[in-house]
Amino acid sequence: MDLNIGFSPLFSIPVLTGLGLVFLVLTGFIFWARQRGAALRGLTFVAILAALLNPTITSIERDPLPGIVTLVVDTSDSAELAGRPATIDAIREALEARFADYASFEVRTIAPDSGGTTGGTRLFEGLARALSDVPPEQIAGAVVITDGQVHDVPETLGALGFDAPVHTFIAGSNSERDRRIILGQTPRFGIVGQEQQVTFRVSDVGVGGITRARVTIRYDGEVKSTRNITTGDTITLSLKVEHGGANVFQLEVEPLEGELTTANNSVVISLEGIRENLRVLLVSGEPHPGERTWRNLLKSDAAVDLVHFTILRPPEKQDGTPINQLSLIAFPTRELFSVKIDEFDLIIFDRYQRRGVLPSVYFDNISRYVRDGGALLVAAGPEYAAASSLYRTPVAPVLPTQPTGQVISVPYYPSVTDIGNRHPVTRDLPGANYDPTGENQPEWGRWLRIVEAVPERGQAVMSGPRDTPLLVLSHEEEGRVALLHSDQAWLWSRGFEGGGPQITLLRRLSHWLMKEPELDEERIVAATVGANLMIERRTMADDVEEVLVTAPDGSTETVKLENSAPGIWRGAVLVSGQGIYRVNDSDQSTLAHVGPLNPIELTNVTATDRLLAPLAEETGGAIAWVDTVRDSEAETVFRMPRIVPLRDPRSWAGDGWIGFKRVTASTIVDTYSLSLFAGLLGLALLLGLLSTTWFREGR
Repeated sequence: MDLNIGFSPLFSIPVLTGLGLVFLVLTGFIFWARQRGAALRGLTFVAILAALLNPTITSIERDPLPGIVTLVVDTSDSAELAGRPATIDAIREALEARFADYASFEVRTIAPDSGGTTGGTRLFEGLARALSDVPPEQIAGAVVITDGQVHDVPETLGALGFDAPVHTFIAGSNSERDRRIILGQTPRFGIVGQEQQVTFRVSDVGVGGITRARVTIRYDGEVKSTRNITTGDTITLSLKVEHGGANVFQLEVEPLEGELTTANNSVVISLEGIRENLRVLLVSGEPHPGERTWRNLLKSDAAVDLVHFTILRPPEKQDGTPINQLSLIAFPTRELFSVKIDEFDLIIFDRYQRRGVLPSVYFDNISRYVRDGGALLVAAGPEYAAASSLYRTPVAPVLPTQPTGQVISVPYYPSVTDIGNRHPVTRDLPGANYDPTGENQPEWGRWLRIVEAVPERGQAVMSGPRDTPLLVLSHEEEGRVALLHSDQAWLWSRGFEGGGPQITLLRRLSHWLMKEPELDEERIVAATVGANLMIERRTMADDVEEVLVTAPDGSTETVKLENSAPGIWRGAVLVSGQGIYRVNDSDQSTLAHVGPLNPIELTNVTATDRLLAPLAEETGGAIAWVDTVRDSEAETVFRMPRIVPLRDPRSWAGDGWIGFKRVTASTIVDTYSLSLFAGLLGLALLLGLLSTTWFREGR
């Protein structure tokens, strides 16, 4: 019970102060004049002033609160290694049993989320959340049970949020061994076809001296090379970016004998392949209304360097104009089709016909360019059916169709074929709701002309009247060829009968020719959605086989895919661990990484007190190592220190004991107040003093 004396003035402080000064002056005058009863008069003035101050005695009955002790249990990935979970559980159970004997302490046990992945182990964030409803003066201390790999340790006592000891139990041994790869310089992007420099080193913990280790370099899941390196040395690798999109490299070092885990023996480097400005050669055989369709499309793309030539004056044109009066640029045929042909990513022939401008040897170069991996697009007009057709040149072996010599000049709706519905170039083409009955035509305008041709190979993804192939795509050894049997695409760009998706079609077509991975016909795509690995198989086939999913630990699982759209088959598999998953069938394969590329949680896994030592010193807490020692009953055993409640000690830990703060926090159960000058008691006291003063003066 607490007793307190307080005041509840009946008047404001300035008024009482002024009245006190008046009483003081009067009392002084009385004493100076040596009047009878001066002391009693002064005492009466004091009593009156005290009554006006209204002194009050308050009695408070309190109920003491227990000190809050928080046990923070590490459940992160690194704390799951080498028998540590059993050790951590044993420490927790022993502490809870010890605290059960102390009514003055309340124990809260928490197991914070590890912080996932990129942020590492976040134990103190969980501690702050657990104590958010506790006043700082009620906190008696905390115990952290961990392997020591904690990544959010407060740097100061102020950042901790309370003034109480933090004790630490380290589950593990300071003689553990582990090997890991540490990345240095790791760029995120790279130009397709160029190399990027990556640095790394292999670190051995718990191993004396320098050792040698073999490192395997994989690219998109396939072994590219191996290297023998010295641990501790910084190694520089040149990694070539082969294609656009994600280029996944994996560095894997051979295991160290007796090491804790091999989970950190590999790292993943993902380089996003970016194409340098694409070089496109556009050769227009003659001016025509659709010539600018290709030019505008290619010029609108900032990533395209366009070289465009239009043959305005063929050799057979003789009008007598002197050469020195012509302002035409000479067509650099040798430079384009012999010296620099391999520098182009795409060659487009727009209504080109054989007129003696290009010698036959240059057409041979074009055929060779395609077979070696180049891309060729032919936008054909009536000349493709004539004797001057490109098909009558040495480029014919890489052209997928043979013209019949007929040009069909009737209005028709370009339609997507059954094969085209599966092909990524024409799949889901906006407005392609074609109905062969003619009741529901595509939501685009008609074209007016098509060159009749017979497909020799490739795939006709669009067709015209009487199922005449309109757009044919073909793989020619390492290269690709597209042949559009009409020069009427410009009608869509001009809005004829509502226009059409010419920009979408032509852009997809040019990107497919340049081998953008997103437009490959045969491809497996895998990505994580929640706890599932979603698998998508894109194919031109009527059916697909089951895919094999290989987890980071080497376990495998087959997944049956279901047809969800033309050319697209999907399936899913539940994943639990982090790392690289390989998905493959007999033809295609891909890699998918679950979790962050190189989680900080598994970067360093050996038990340590280095990270928590500064905090322990700042708060006065102890650090104790608990190795995984087991008795005959396979239970973890160790010597648990005594619990000692303390108040303002010089030390919070000693030999065989750890201390916790004895808190003074309490809750108020009841209060009682008594005013000293209120009621009959105060009145009697004042009347008594006044009567005594009067009696003394009357004598």
